[in-house]
Amino acid sequence: MALRHYTLDFKLSAAVDSSSTVPDLLSIFHEQEMTETVHETNGHGYLGTFVGKNGWLAILRVHSHGLVTVDLQCYEEDDFAQVDNLLNALESKLKVILNGNITRIKRLPALVRGAEVDRYWPTTDNRLVEYDMDQLVYEEDSAFQNIKILHSQQYGNALILDNDLNLAESDLAYTLAIMGSGRENYTGKEVLILGGGDGGILSEMVKQKPKMVTIVHIDQKVIDACKKYMRGTCGNILDNLKGDCYQILVEDCVPVLKKYVQEGKTFDYVINDLTAIPISMEPEEGFCIVFFFLHFFLYLTSGHKMRLNLILKPCELLVVDSTWEFLRLILDLSIKVLHPSGKYLTQGNAENMTESLGLYEEQLGRLSCPVGFSKEVVCVPSYLEQWVFYSVWKK
Repeated sequence: MALRHYTLDFKLSAAVDSSSTVPDLLSIFHEQEMTETVHETNGHGYLGTFVGKNGWLAILRVHSHGLVTVDLQCYEEDDFAQVDNLLNALESKLKVILNGNITRIKRLPALVRGAEVDRYWPTTDNRLVEYDMDQLVYEEDSAFQNIKILHSQQYGNALILDNDLNLAESDLAYTLAIMGSGRENYTGKEVLILGGGDGGILSEMVKQKPKMVTIVHIDQKVIDACKKYMRGTCGNILDNLKGDCYQILVEDCVPVLKKYVQEGKTFDYVINDLTAIPISMEPEEGFCIVFFFLHFFLYLTSGHKMRLNLILKPCELLVVDSTWEFLRLILDLSIKVLHPSGKYLTQGNAENMTESLGLYEEQLGRLSCPVGFSKEVVCVPSYLEQWVFYSVWKK
């Protein structure tokens, strides 16, 4: 059973006397058989709660500085018309009482709390976005993370990893952007993809007839879930782990990269679909953590679109001074396996995270060899943010 939370705000040009405002409103609550309880505010206006026999809870606050707020909580199954009538009556009455003193009225759609399917997800700068998620399609905990696939009426099925929205079936723009937005020619090329277990990049890549695409992704359960429920993204490409021009290695990418470095193997393209860049430069000195704790820390520091999937086996240790040291490790290893004329392609973060993007660009100047880079901003439908993508090459 979910709860609906309605809000009604009146911004005033001047403070009002609550003793003359509140009594005229009480009859509206009484008609709904709601009982009033007045709370002490130490001279800061009026605060009253009203509880109904049907479980409704209303909070009326007349603020001393010139704001009147009404909050109403009721059950999702309750009569919507009855709820609407109460809010309409309060709005009409307050318009009469506060005539000439109202500068703005704001009534928002209900915030749905406690629903089976969560529809609220934060942006990178902590703005709350409401999606039209209406069905939990799949959920399972792997050895590495919680995996959900939710259905959206607008965006199709969406992959959620540890409560972070990664990719929806609508998001071809993301896939094309991380591949270079049509500027790159993959025909006959050797390509390495880090992450990419949703199959979106691979599905688009094979259309260009590359020589060989190698995906390194650690979580078989993500691949299996996307193969079944994200076919709008991956098509049938994940039905087999090997094809004429691709192979999917279900492994930790760090030792795989190190092995490629030792062997002197190079790729024309390395596409990093692992993690968005962090939003902080705060170091964690002496970090020695297993994958789970690194995953959790990166989730806390990277905000939206974390995409850490997936770098370390649960029992493998990695010592880093900060998340930036970790990302620089992936960068360094990737650049080392990159052909001299190759490209390293990756996502960045939201366009408005300018400090974070600047810090990332500083890291590009600290690699084992000098690199150049370019970036572009792309609108990814389900992200509801402008997203930055990078192209990096050896100088």
